Parts: sequence; C-alpha cells; structure tokens
Amino acid sequence: MVRGSKNAVTKHMVAAMLGSGPSKIHNAPEVGDVDITAAMLESVGFEVRRERDEITVGGAGAIQPSVPQAFTGLNRIPILMLGPLLHRTGEAFVPLVGGDAIGRRPVDFHVAALKALGAEVSVGADGITARASRLRGTRIDLPYPSVGATEAVLLTAVLADGKTVLRNAATEPEVVELALFLQRMGANIEFSPDRRIVIEGVRALRGASTRLAGDRIEAFSYLVAGLITRGEVRVHGCPQDRLVTAITTLAKMGARFEITDEWMTATATDGLRPAAVHTDTHPGFMTDWHQPLLVLFTQADGMSVLHETVFENRLVYVPALQQMGGEIEVFAACLGGPACRFHDTDAVHSAVVRGGSKLRGADVTLPDVRAGFSGVLAAAVADQPSVLRGIAHIERGYHRPFEQFTSLGLSLRRN
Repeated sequence: MVRGSKNAVTKHMVAAMLGSGPSKIHNAPEVGDVDITAAMLESVGFEVRRERDEITVGGAGAIQPSVPQAFTGLNRIPILMLGPLLHRTGEAFVPLVGGDAIGRRPVDFHVAALKALGAEVSVGADGITARASRLRGTRIDLPYPSVGATEAVLLTAVLADGKTVLRNAATEPEVVELALFLQRMGANIEFSPDRRIVIEGVRALRGASTRLAGDRIEAFSYLVAGLITRGEVRVHGCPQDRLVTAITTLAKMGARFEITDEWMTATATDGLRPAAVHTDTHPGFMTDWHQPLLVLFTQADGMSVLHETVFENRLVYVPALQQMGGEIEVFAACLGGPACRFHDTDAVHSAVVRGGSKLRGADVTLPDVRAGFSGVLAAAVADQPSVLRGIAHIERGYHRPFEQFTSLGLSLRRN
C-alpha cells in the first residue's frame, strides 16, 4: 500500500498556511520531509498535529515572518513559503533551499514571479527576503514548465488582487492535486489549454480537508522491484491514471499487467526486452521513474538507452551501479530521444546500458532519494550482500521503506 506523495504532502502543508482555519491532510506518508516541513511551519507560529496518516495544520497565534536559518539546505520547501508569509505578515525571510544534488534548480523563476506579483525581493548569501503591502495579479511566462515555480505562483496568486495568468505551467498530477486543494479552500483556479493556468484572486481562504492520491513514484518503484527479482509485487493505493506512461513503457519491455481499481501487478515470466526511453515533463516519462528503470535495464536482454532531459546531473548515482557490476556508459550527447535543452553542453545526461549484467554486492554510498531506492533494487539481485550508506535519503522520500522491503522478502540489517 502506497500513501500520498512526498512531492504533494509538503506542498499541501504550505497551502494550509493560507487558510483562516485548520486544514486536514489524509493519507499522508511518514517521510523525513514531512518532519522537516512541520518543524518549519511550527517555527513561524503554526500548529502541526500528526496522528497516524492524518496531518492537521492551523494557526496557533501570531505568525512570524522569518524561517530560521537552521533549516538552510534541508529541502526546497522554504521558497514556497514566501508567498503565504507575505500574505500573512507583509514580509518574509526564508533560508537557502536544498534537496538532492541532481542538477541546477535555481530560484530565479520563483523570484521573478514574486516580483511580477508586486513583491520587493532580494536574494542574499543567507537566504531570500521579500516585502509586499499587497500583491496583485499579473501575467507570468515561465521559461520552462517548472513544478516548483508553478506551485509557488499558485500559492501566491490565490490571494493576490485581480487575475494572474500563468503560461507554460507544469501540469504534473501533484500540481493539479495542489490546485484542487486550494480550490477546496475557496480559491478560483482554472486550467486552460497549452499549459495555461488562470487564477482569480480572492480575499480570503478557509481551512479544508483532502485525501492525497497514492505516490506514483513509489508505486512504479515497487512494480520494478517485482520485475527485477523475477517475482510479483501487488501495489495498492495508486490510481492507474498516474502511471499511464510508466505502465506502457514497462509493457513494451515485456511486462504483463493486471490492473483493478484497487491494485495492480506486473510480471515478466518470459524476460524483459531492452528499450530507449527519454524523460520529460508530464505527461512524459517522469524523471523520478528513471532510476529504478535504469537498474531494470541491467537485467533486460539487450542494450537499452536512457536520455534524461529534466535535470542535467541526474545520473550522479551511476558510479555506484557500475561498482555493483552494472555495464553502463554515460554520455553528454542526447541519446534515445530528440535533442533536449542540454544539447551542446557538458552535462552528462544519457546512458547506454548492457542488459544481462550479473550484479555483485558492494559497499556503496547512495547520493539522493531516488538513487537510494535504486541502490536497494540493485542489491536485491546482487550475488552477495551489499552495504548501502546514505539510507537517510530513502527515509526522507519513501513511506516506511524498511518495513516495505522486509514485507517483500528482502533481508535487511540496519547498523
């Protein structure tokens, strides 16, 4: 059973800052990013209560405009708090953001959007400071359909004066899920063709309640876990419509699916064929799906190609897989798909994988959340035990990963 997405729950917690009353988020995962975000909200005066899979966020008193610098670099949530803090206090300071070292994720788009909405913003060595007596609607054109920048505009424009038209917006399911939650709180949001979102500002929002849809990244990862071990994993809790492209990709490789309204399984009793896959913004093949897929490529029958087009440093985990016996070569060229925005740069963003690799146990360090899960997958089919370091990354992004892996029959020991 997969719970709500790490990439959704923290954004909903920030959205709750905008309501006049408490908001409840159901089906929330138990992940490290929730703990970090809850601590940040509490540091500025919000009350956060957690009970089983439910999170309640409400104002407990005077709201402080500054997020402490102790949260510098822990995740990317501080930048999203700027808009809500401006609406609540007229000023805001947030520390520098962090997250996985998978490539440049600059705050330029966020800062430009805030300025367009009427805020005075300055970026310093310690963080970002913003001031605004009242924000106003405007037209914003994103240079790239950034998920974070789209969410920042939604969280700011819903209480701004007048209409905001956001062009080239991200349309990932988690973005739509956030917009639906804001709509329940009383926001006026309209999705139009050609990646355009229209937000008509309202004077106030109320608290609301929602149930998060299942995490599509986690669901895909566990489906691959079954395929790579020549077994079968039944995944509950993630709607089929969140995995359309992923299901088709695995099916082309030879996987056979059984899908109901409650669960889905994937098997590959006849083995797996190679594939050429390039990642893209939604509805393309998600960048966070590619790490387990790359491990699966090592067990397919032939040569596969992966072309990463979203983050230029996403292949940072490949040396760990090579150390475990994966026959993988990486390139700065655009392979497996059309030329992307990293064309003619030094960004190593394509990989060629020779299938049929006999993976071996090794002592490796996991560099980020998604690479961490992939390291576990590789270790699961290795011929000897492996020592995986950096497991905190997995705990930051996956719901109770040790319990889940143990339930699938994997032998784990935590030192």
